[in-house]
Amino acid sequence: MIESIDAISLNFDPGSLLALNLILGFIMFGIALSLRVSDFREVAKRPRAPLIGMLAQFLLLPAATWALTRLLELPPSISLGMILVSSCPGGNISNLIAHLSRANTALSISLTAVSTAAAVFMTPLNVSFWGSMSPDTAALLTDFNLNPLDMFLNVLILLGLPLIAGMSLRAKFPTLADRALKPFKILSILLFIALVTIAFQSNFSAFVAVIGIIFLPVALHNALAWAVGYSAAKAARLPKEDVRAVAIEVAIQNSGLGLVLTFAFFDGLGGMAVIAGWWGIWHVIAGLTMATIWSRTAS
Repeated sequence: MIESIDAISLNFDPGSLLALNLILGFIMFGIALSLRVSDFREVAKRPRAPLIGMLAQFLLLPAATWALTRLLELPPSISLGMILVSSCPGGNISNLIAHLSRANTALSISLTAVSTAAAVFMTPLNVSFWGSMSPDTAALLTDFNLNPLDMFLNVLILLGLPLIAGMSLRAKFPTLADRALKPFKILSILLFIALVTIAFQSNFSAFVAVIGIIFLPVALHNALAWAVGYSAAKAARLPKEDVRAVAIEVAIQNSGLGLVLTFAFFDGLGGMAVIAGWWGIWHVIAGLTMATIWSRTAS
């Protein structure tokens, strides 16, 4: 079964992929409606928590993910799929999870924005670097002729342009942006949930066929992400609400971006696609579970 996992083709036709791209852009635009250039200045003035979050997100997690893939001795495509997911910025529902968890939601929003902007550079860099660290995954990069510059341009279009557009609207028409902010957030979350639900239903048989292979790696990987974010923030002695926000940002990854990049640069390679697809489902389950626990605890 492991040998045939790459032969699995998820049911994502061009229309579905276009819809996913548009929803990602829509979500990023909605996040940007709440952001001003001054917000980034404020982050720069109080950089400790954001720096810890970025360190955990783009340095510690990809490194720990690579180590986990070596420890588990996974098939190359699954390993590379995990590296790709770990290289993505914070996911679109992280701010909601932060709010439900009584975490520092403002920090969560700032981290999402900063990590999204940084992902334009850091996602291609991490995939290329950590993917090349092992012969089996390096062979996949060579087989698909991955060009970090091409991935950079793709991520720039997917994330960077909507972010710039949203912040520009906020700067020129702040009243309009304020009115649109809440509807955009609600609609973006509903669209994402709908897309995940439809994708899962459309590919139910594929997930059932590989769940025995991908369930444990994804569960361990996500648990590792929670541990990395939480431990890094705790080690830096951040306040409780900031610790939770950092842990959430590191553990809730933009797996939708990972799925788009899998189809854009790896021809929808089965192992990578099912990892990104299942992660998108699992991190919602794990995130809501943690939110339920944290919302009921004082520390």
